[in-house]
Amino acid sequence: MADEKKRPVLTTSAGAPVADNQNSITVGERGPLLLQDYQLIEKLTHQNRERIPERVVHAKGWGAFGKLTITSTEVGKYTNAKLFNQIGKETDLLLRFSTVAGEQGAADAERDVRGFALKFYTEDGNWDLVGNNTPVFFVRDPYKFPDFIRTQKRHPRTNLRSPTAMWDFWSLSPESMHQITILFSDRGLPQAPQYMNGYGSHTYSFWNDAGERYWVKFHFKTQQGHKFYTNEEAADVIAKSRESYQEELYGAIHEGRFPKWTMYVQVMTTEQADAEKLNPFDVTKVWPHGDYPLIEVGEIVLDKNPENYFAQIEQAAFSPSNVVKGISFSPDKMLQGRIFSYADAHRYRLGTHYEALPVNQPKSPVNHYHKDGLLRFFADNSNPDAYYEPNSFDGPAQDPSYAEPPMPIHGVAKRYDHRVGNDDFVQPRALWALFSDAEKGRLYRNLAAAMHGIPDFIIERQMQHFAAVDPAYAAGVREALAHLGKSEEERETHKDVDRMALSEPHRNTEAEAPKFDTAPAE
Repeated sequence: MADEKKRPVLTTSAGAPVADNQNSITVGERGPLLLQDYQLIEKLTHQNRERIPERVVHAKGWGAFGKLTITSTEVGKYTNAKLFNQIGKETDLLLRFSTVAGEQGAADAERDVRGFALKFYTEDGNWDLVGNNTPVFFVRDPYKFPDFIRTQKRHPRTNLRSPTAMWDFWSLSPESMHQITILFSDRGLPQAPQYMNGYGSHTYSFWNDAGERYWVKFHFKTQQGHKFYTNEEAADVIAKSRESYQEELYGAIHEGRFPKWTMYVQVMTTEQADAEKLNPFDVTKVWPHGDYPLIEVGEIVLDKNPENYFAQIEQAAFSPSNVVKGISFSPDKMLQGRIFSYADAHRYRLGTHYEALPVNQPKSPVNHYHKDGLLRFFADNSNPDAYYEPNSFDGPAQDPSYAEPPMPIHGVAKRYDHRVGNDDFVQPRALWALFSDAEKGRLYRNLAAAMHGIPDFIIERQMQHFAAVDPAYAAGVREALAHLGKSEEERETHKDVDRMALSEPHRNTEAEAPKFDTAPAE
């Protein structure tokens, strides 16, 4: 009893002490409840409102806090962003990983693209870099993004995931071949978040004090090495735990095995972009590393688990519209669409003032004239007379020194056919050629497993895309489809071969692992 007196007194949300948290107020021992039992009402109504809408995409996620430490200032010639301006400089960050298609209750170890979203709490405000664990994506025009995502969700009649819908869309979208090849390769199923790379995927831009603009891509190379599951191994993991990523990431940080990544950028001048044969703003393409080498920037370390998952990870809101001085956008169509749609999704899901939530709040001063609205839970400006702009009462004012240089845009505004004049097979071909025979075999079997049972006409249409990459690619998938009916004993043999190949030392070293982000342009 002595220990209980030291504990804080339980209260209602309004601060009133609670005398009894075990029993409702009733009329007699067996009588009905009383509506005046406001403590019961508060408890029930709060429970009814504990859930918020899950993210339409990237609903299942895992995250942690850490920091970026600058190890090279070479990028200083390209950008005046302050977080890069000094060796040893540290910037706090939040990193959230996720799967794309699955709902919140989905299993972690499912084959899917993984989100890799970073929030840097810089001295000039928050910079959000919202990317994936692949350097490319399935579509290049945001007009097709809602259609693509619908194919990853549940069929309206069966309420089941539909392989037919997925492959029907992909077979009608040849630009997806690069991402498909990565997704169904070994790297499509990492063992945990710390065993995969991250990419900004889109083309962004740097600008400096001289008013010069450069195009840039961001890369984050894992220092833990790459580790992957085969489909069979992942099925075994899921049978034991649907939370394997959460367990692995949380456990590693809790035990002091802090995950690390090396941050790099690729830089392209505007003159190089004008002369470049491939479209540097096409998110289905990579920039050849031979022409645009990686430039080291710093090291990312995750060293702190969230104290409250809902408050700090589920309510975390990332948007590519959040940039800081020295970092900006590009004509990348998908990026342009996401600049709008991400922030709009957060306003719907979390409310008008979502960026005032503690996890999203910048660590730099925030001064604006946004007013009122649902959940205006923070105080007004210290100067109540300055609630509009311009004003004569010393309210926040614009600062022209933060203006970025103009971005030249050429052309006629119309709906351009993004598939005309685009070679969507040259980079998947270069990627496929990097794979060993064992890796190609697993790729073919993964694709066959995913396509098994869909209509033949869709399979044949997709086979044309595989053949356009290389006839041997299509032949390998076709043979794997034909062998799906073989005995369980033969499939077990394949599983053993897969496990041995993945355990080879070179599979855990970045230097010798297949470099999916280095496929050269033709």
